[in-house]
Amino acid sequence: MNEEAIWLKLTEIFRDVFDDDDIEIKPETTAEDIYEWDSLSNIQLLVAIEKAFDGVKFNTGEVANLKNVGEMVAAIRQRTG
Repeated sequence: MNEEAIWLKLTEIFRDVFDDDDIEIKPETTAEDIYEWDSLSNIQLLVAIEKAFDGVKFNTGEVANLKNVGEMVAAIRQRTG
């Protein structure tokens, strides 16, 4: 899956999880940039990502080390080839 397709799908997921059609994500976007992004919504977000992208599974250590959405995209791209 190419990076553009990942960004498009991730944007849809973020908009759905946070119930906000105006959310725009960028590589540098973090939880601090989205008011509703707390620990519960983080779990919901990761579950939605794992369902949307075949073959993508995150472990706790990986999630803790992701600094921003750009790193999340890189991790997804690595797993989706």
